[in-house]
Amino acid sequence: MKVFRTSVIVDKGSVSAEFLSPARARLCYVFAHGAGAGMAHPFMEAVARGLGARDIATLRFQFVYMEQGGKRPDAPKLAHAAVRAAVAKAGELLPDVPLIAGGKSFGGRMTSQAQALAPLAGVRGLAFLGFPLHAAGQPSDERAAHLFDVRVPMLFVQGTRDALAEMKLLKPLIKKLGARATLHAVDEADHSFHVPAKSGRKDAEVRDEFLDAFAAWASKVTG
Repeated sequence: MKVFRTSVIVDKGSVSAEFLSPARARLCYVFAHGAGAGMAHPFMEAVARGLGARDIATLRFQFVYMEQGGKRPDAPKLAHAAVRAAVAKAGELLPDVPLIAGGKSFGGRMTSQAQALAPLAGVRGLAFLGFPLHAAGQPSDERAAHLFDVRVPMLFVQGTRDALAEMKLLKPLIKKLGARATLHAVDEADHSFHVPAKSGRKDAEVRDEFLDAFAAWASKVTG
């Protein structure tokens, strides 16, 4: 497994990135982090390693505010620029490999917004790990309006106990999006993909489940 740190140029500056690739990568996932934790969070690392074991490379990167030690997420325009720069970097690192873009929570939403505004170069599909459909305790699907402008396949990996995406709102949305959208519901998982002990499963087992689903979907999307 090849692993190395690199950087991505964003808005006349640069942010850190980490590239992880198996010997024979069949595709690459440009993997953006959530609002509260950067690319080195254990969840991000575990997903990257798990995808690597499934012959999928990953490029994780920092948003500008996280790189600078800030707590308030970047404005959408700057976040979109970071996503585009990371996608371009992934294309340079693996020029002959198809790309999937997306991420955890905030990172996934910024990626979908960028794609809705203008297609991300070389990206065949978007994959969201916990799409933040609404704020906790404020159910709404207003944040999803831009998804109808996305023309590539989308995978929503979502816990059934996710407080940021109630299933009663998410399932009708997936149906409205039609054939381009796929939902993989993770039973009993919350927004962090943690499951209660009474479920009889450990978080690592849950992660293996949705990474298998991710890999199968990505293979279908990229051919």
